[in-house]
Amino acid sequence: MKKIREYLQNKVFLKYLLYSIFIVITTGVLFILLSNPSIKGFFSSIENKTFDARQSILAPYKKVSKDIVILSVDDESYEYFLEKYGEWPISRNIYADMITYLENQKIGAVAFDLMFVKSLKSSSNDDEKLAKTIAKYDNVFTAINFDNQSFDLRKPATLPDYLKVRINNNSKINLKNDYTNYVNCRTIISQIINSTPNIGHINLVRDEDGIARDLHPFVVYKNDYYPHLALKVVLKYLENKENLKSTDFNIDKNGNLILGKRKIPLNEKASVILNWYGSSGISNPNSFEYMPMWKVEKAMYEGAKVIPDNYFKNKIVYIGTSATSLFDLKNVPTDKIFPGVEIHTTFINNVIDNNFIKRVSPATDIIISILLSLFVGLIVVRSESTVLSSLVAILTIIIYVLFATAVMKYCNIWTGIILQTASVILVFIACYLAKYIMKSRDLEYTYALATTDGLTELYNHRYFQEQMIQNIETAKRYEKPFSLIMIDIDFFKKFNDTYGHQSGDAVLRQVAQILKKNVRSSDIVCRYGGEEMSVILTNTNNADAMTTAEKICKAVSEKPLKLVNGNDVNVTISLGVSTYPENGQTPQDIIKYADECLYIAKENGRNQVGKKG
Repeated sequence: MKKIREYLQNKVFLKYLLYSIFIVITTGVLFILLSNPSIKGFFSSIENKTFDARQSILAPYKKVSKDIVILSVDDESYEYFLEKYGEWPISRNIYADMITYLENQKIGAVAFDLMFVKSLKSSSNDDEKLAKTIAKYDNVFTAINFDNQSFDLRKPATLPDYLKVRINNNSKINLKNDYTNYVNCRTIISQIINSTPNIGHINLVRDEDGIARDLHPFVVYKNDYYPHLALKVVLKYLENKENLKSTDFNIDKNGNLILGKRKIPLNEKASVILNWYGSSGISNPNSFEYMPMWKVEKAMYEGAKVIPDNYFKNKIVYIGTSATSLFDLKNVPTDKIFPGVEIHTTFINNVIDNNFIKRVSPATDIIISILLSLFVGLIVVRSESTVLSSLVAILTIIIYVLFATAVMKYCNIWTGIILQTASVILVFIACYLAKYIMKSRDLEYTYALATTDGLTELYNHRYFQEQMIQNIETAKRYEKPFSLIMIDIDFFKKFNDTYGHQSGDAVLRQVAQILKKNVRSSDIVCRYGGEEMSVILTNTNNADAMTTAEKICKAVSEKPLKLVNGNDVNVTISLGVSTYPENGQTPQDIIKYADECLYIAKENGRNQVGKKG
């Protein structure tokens, strides 16, 4: 009972030791995943796909602002202008007239996601007209672009100070990083540059998989900050709607860009993760409203009733291209063919709704992974049912994915899925390996209990009988002999009466150890019963068995044995040897012959190996 109790205590200890080991393994694997650039990049790319999937699922539950309309050069408009004017791009005089037309409808703001890069030689006066028209209004915006072109191709332009902005950065985010820093500028015509401060960049950085998920509110050029066109447009909108005024930009200690009551979370790339509204408004009636530019042109010049009255009143009008042939199409989480102009309007809508996506920190992802792994690991360790624990692991992953999707929907927070799922699977496997090891150990111990004598730690009588049968079968198959030694401790009953049963037990244990030390590891030493013991010698003939028996007899007689009172005593043994097949064909015959030899040894004075004949 004491041995069983010790085993059970060790079993509990082992269970929690293995449980602790898989926690360490999980933590270590997570650390490797986040510290190795290749593995981290692999997991990040898959995690980005889960973001795309969640955004696509949640898009139908979002609504775009009705204050935003995209005045688009779509395929129909492009064909219309080529047919009517015979060239593209169209005269900038048309854009100037378009501004006047929109302003007459009392728009909130108008922005050109178009680059007025070079003067058109055939219509230089149109450039002047466009520049003067833009300068006339404080709610008209246009774009420039920064890049890293060689100075041999283009010398970096010097931009007016009024295009720069000041940023008070109280966070640890590096605003001047590889994603935001540019060395050159693709500027626009000087007439516009020198006439208005309402100019912003339209740079877009895609992830490694080519998908645009975020946008940089600011870029760095010649160590100065320049705001995005969409940021400037939405600030004008908020100025009109909420009387928001600000000349400087502030970033708080948590990395949030502060716009009045709004907090726009910046990530480690100094960009904002956009909350997408589904596929493009070109094909999605629930997304941004599109107005083909050809209709505005016909309404302006021909008075055609193709646009409802006051349609543009108080709205943000974004002018850009969506025609396939004009190549301003992007790949975003919710659509593979997405006009660049709609990325701008997505940013503006996010500001209006104050619903940018905030990515949790890597530490938060790790903590979530560990907690989920601990839960699944505990279930696996405690559960006896493989089906139940497997079901719990699967349900844990499913419930967490639903939870992460709900958090993105209601809190605009992006928690990881891939790292957490991988951790749960890893721990599930690790725990089952641990359980397998423990189960194997249990089976070994149970088998040992069933085949081992508790006092001497020799094999028991049951195991002896099994091995006799097995050795006869093996001997028959390979035509090789095996031998049996039967052993009895001399005068053991008298010894017990003299020294007590505890000393008798001590002698039995010590004799057993002497037997095991004086035979081969392949030989099988058993307690036959009482003070009787036996040794099955595999692949051994009678002569070699007799030699081994003599060796054992001498070793026992020469070894002083300790009693429980600390005194030494010497004992002797009597032995009998039999061999298969010459001394019998069955286990009973082999045992009987060895017993008969054993009794001969006793009759001849004990402390010897008995022989017949």
